[in-house]
Amino acid sequence: MDAANESILLLARETSSRSLSPLEQEIVDLFDQLRAPLLRYSLSFGVPVQDGEEVVQEVFLSLFRHLQQGKSRANLRGWVFRVAHNLALKRRAASNFVDSNSTDATAAFPDPAPNPEDQFASNQAQQRVLAVFRVLPEQDRRCLILRAEGLRYREIAQVLGMSLGAVSMSLSRSLARLARAADR
Repeated sequence: MDAANESILLLARETSSRSLSPLEQEIVDLFDQLRAPLLRYSLSFGVPVQDGEEVVQEVFLSLFRHLQQGKSRANLRGWVFRVAHNLALKRRAASNFVDSNSTDATAAFPDPAPNPEDQFASNQAQQRVLAVFRVLPEQDRRCLILRAEGLRYREIAQVLGMSLGAVSMSLSRSLARLARAADR
């Protein structure tokens, strides 16, 4: 058992025998709110699901330590996405993942429309949009993914270490390219 899992197990045992402190309750609430978006974001790096789940665990252990040490509480949502970003990159590099485009994490779901012609046309449009998405620069893809997760431009800028103007330009440029692909 690694140190992160031991820490989680110790924390779980400790908190099961007593009520949660305000800090612990805050972490639990943030975990409930951000677990799924963080996992989706981690998977967008092309890491396996198990590694993505470990990234999420590590993020919240880091958050607990961060807050326990009395460090800044400013923009915790952006902070946890930044930590997830860094950990997912490390996990991908450690696993020798060459291309994040090789995953089906961003694959479109088939349209349940009963008309085969409409379904075919819709699938063709989805494939064009997905193809355009895959050839976007990695930074532009990350901006789009974080925006889809509901982060504001400032939070995206903080997570990716970009200026606010660069985030705006990236999203505008990427959305225009995706819209053109969808309209063809």
